[in-house]
Amino acid sequence: MHAQAVTSHSVMDDKKTSSLQILTLFLCFLVVAADGFDVASVGYVAPLLKRAWALSPAQLGPIFGAGLFGLTVGSFLFGPLADRIGRKRVIAISLVLFGMGSFACAYAPSPLWLVVLRFATGAGLGGAMPNAITLSSEFSPTRSRALMVTLMFCGFTLGLAFGGAVAALLIPLFGWQGVFVFGGVFPLVLTPIVWIWMPESLRFMAGKPRYEQEARQVMKRLTGDANTNVEQIVPAEAKASGAAETAVGTLFNRRYRAGTLLLWLAFFCTLWVYYQVSSWLPTVITSAGIDASHAARVGAMLPLGGTIGSLINARLMDRLNPFFVLAGSYAIAAVSTALIGLSINEPMWVFVSVFMAGFGLSGAQTAANVLVAGFYTTAARATGVSWALGVGRIGSIIGSMTGGILLAAFHSVATAFLLFAAPMVIAGVAMLANGWLYRGRSSTEA
Repeated sequence: MHAQAVTSHSVMDDKKTSSLQILTLFLCFLVVAADGFDVASVGYVAPLLKRAWALSPAQLGPIFGAGLFGLTVGSFLFGPLADRIGRKRVIAISLVLFGMGSFACAYAPSPLWLVVLRFATGAGLGGAMPNAITLSSEFSPTRSRALMVTLMFCGFTLGLAFGGAVAALLIPLFGWQGVFVFGGVFPLVLTPIVWIWMPESLRFMAGKPRYEQEARQVMKRLTGDANTNVEQIVPAEAKASGAAETAVGTLFNRRYRAGTLLLWLAFFCTLWVYYQVSSWLPTVITSAGIDASHAARVGAMLPLGGTIGSLINARLMDRLNPFFVLAGSYAIAAVSTALIGLSINEPMWVFVSVFMAGFGLSGAQTAANVLVAGFYTTAARATGVSWALGVGRIGSIIGSMTGGILLAAFHSVATAFLLFAAPMVIAGVAMLANGWLYRGRSSTEA
């Protein structure tokens, strides 16, 4: 005799979060930490590469940019693949490709080869973060989904910080190659752990006969009863999008078209400004006569503010319309970014303005990752998250390139940062428009 039918509410939204849900979030945390480490590691080895190969700053640019281009390409490739073969499988594939690419970077014989390998590493990594966000969202209880996915995403920040600590230990012993070796070993060691212990999304497996056995195994780990029908725990939305419609088609169908384009606009603007500010803020601060140690402390306010902002946004998003919460965060980001230019010669106020810019800007980006993961129906969720991040990464490339142009064109830090803030206004308007379009309805009823 079968146990009583288990509903989506009683499994995923039980008062006590299950050990499998916690394990899934922790493994996803490690996956995005690997991403954060990779982002940080290139910056720490850049001076050594410059010295070893006698590179100019212009020649270092392609090494930095290749990884971003690879991430963009990987995001667009792996999103639809994850909606076809599963989130867990694509995460494992991404970790293998990323690990092998990073390991190979340690043995690059020339700058050109390093550019090629950094692109390959980025392309492999492009499928990891979006699917970690997607899977953690699908295993989080509804009542605290935004907060739990945000806590998972803090792995990225930890990876950034860990990158500096590891580089400081490895570079004196093994040179720049040691950093890339570690960056390759970590995801390769993580891969079998993910493959053995990370569950596949029950939402993804629902209604697919070839995943029936795997779904039963996950159900047993989640509820203790392998005979529970997986479709009983999946809301109707996962089956309502139409079997004949592709994931990409779902993003642009009548229900999602406007929301997709507005989310893309917000992601593009957000990462544009984030990379513009983070890339050029140290130069602007030191050019204003602030010593390097003080400039470093000012720069640290950006991620610190972002961490606090993302946690506050998460709590608000679990209670209020998430689009409106993000619109408020973008408003804070726009005002604070503009104030950086006006306060650059005031040590105390530049601390406050940079902290608040991180609070609004980085906090909004993390929250936007959470929002988009819950916006689309299951059949297109991984594609939706991956492509939104892919569009955002195009913005990041443009942002890192245009900051210096604006600073040189206007010869005024105040004017340049006022223009830096303009895309935040556009992003906020896009979120307000989405909040109005989808007010009072779940994303699956959009």
